Amino acid sequence: MESHELSIPDFFDPVKIPDIWPVNYRAVAEEAGHWAEKYQVHPAVYDRPRIALLLIDCQNSFCTPGYSLFVPGRSGDAAVHDSRRICEFIYRNLIHLSRIVVSLDTHKAMQIFHPAFLLDVDGKHPEPFTIISSEEVAGGKWRINPVAAQDLELPSGDANLHRYLLHYTRTLERSGKYQLMIWPYHVMFGGVDHALVSSIQEAVFFHTIARQSQAEYLTKGDRPLTENYSVLAPEVTRDDRSRVIAEPNTAFLNSLLTYDYVIIAGQAKSHCVAWTVRDLLERATKQDESFAEKIYLLEDCTSPVVIEGGYDFTDDADAAYKEFAESGVHLVSSVDPIVTWPGIKL
Repeated sequence: MESHELSIPDFFDPVKIPDIWPVNYRAVAEEAGHWAEKYQVHPAVYDRPRIALLLIDCQNSFCTPGYSLFVPGRSGDAAVHDSRRICEFIYRNLIHLSRIVVSLDTHKAMQIFHPAFLLDVDGKHPEPFTIISSEEVAGGKWRINPVAAQDLELPSGDANLHRYLLHYTRTLERSGKYQLMIWPYHVMFGGVDHALVSSIQEAVFFHTIARQSQAEYLTKGDRPLTENYSVLAPEVTRDDRSRVIAEPNTAFLNSLLTYDYVIIAGQAKSHCVAWTVRDLLERATKQDESFAEKIYLLEDCTSPVVIEGGYDFTDDADAAYKEFAESGVHLVSSVDPIVTWPGIKL
C-alpha cells in the first residue's frame, strides 16, 4: 500500500464544523469519484494491511455547541476542534483507511440514566448530573418510577423495582465503573441530536464512495435498564435474578479482530471512548494476545466530559489513556503521517 497522504478536498469548510446542514450527497459522490481517479485510489477490498477507523459517538449531542451533552473539555470548545481534526484525518489518509465504523449512542426518554425513570421520596425526578449511589437507594432516597416500569413492561411491584435498582448501582460500584449518573436527555433516537456531525457524515460518505467501502453504523444504548458507554458491551448485562437484560456485541468484536490495525477517535474520552478501549483490551486480547499493539488512539481527536460548575472527568480520561499505553496501545496524533506511527507497516 502506498504511504503518501492526500490533500483535503476544496469543498471541506472547517468553519461549518459547529453547524448542522444537509450533506449534498450527489455532489460529494461526484467529487469522490474524481478524487479516486485523480489519485488512483484503489478499492479498499484490495488493502493489505487492512485498517479500520472507529469513530465513537460523533453526534450532535456531544459535538455541536448548544446541544444537550456537548463535550467542551477544559478549553470550552474541545469537541468542535476534535471534529475538524477527524475530518481532516479522513481526507488526508483516505488511501490507508479500509473501512470506517461509526457508533451511534441511541437513547429514548425512559431509560435508567434519564430523569423520567427515577423518583425521590417526594415523587420528583432527579436533576441532570445527579449521582445515584447504592447507599442512597438502600436508604430509600431513590426509586424506579413505577409508571415508567409498567409502560416498559418491566417486572411489577415496588420490591422488585427496588431490588433491581439496588442491584444495578451496587454492580456498577463493585466492578469499578462510574456510579449511575442521571444525564440530560440526549442522543434521542430520531432527533437531530442523534445525527452525526454534518461535516463528519460528509467525510465518511466521501470515503465510502472513493474507496468503495461501505461505512458501518452501529447503534448502542437503547436498553432501558442499563447504560452502554462501550461500543462492545453494556455496563450491566444481568438483572438481580441473573436474567439477561443486554448482551455484548460479540459480532462486532469479531469483525474488529479481522483488521490489522484499529484507529479510534470520538467522544467522550472519559466515557464511551475509554470504556470501549477497556472492553476491547479485555475481550480482544483473549483471542489475540498482541491485539493491544494494533490499537491506535488519536489523542487530539477526543476530549473528556467537563460539566460547568460540576464534574470534571479530565483526570479520569488521562489516567485511562496512561493505562492503555502501558498495555501496549499506541497514543498518536492525527497530524502525523500514519507511516510514521510506531508499529505500522504499510
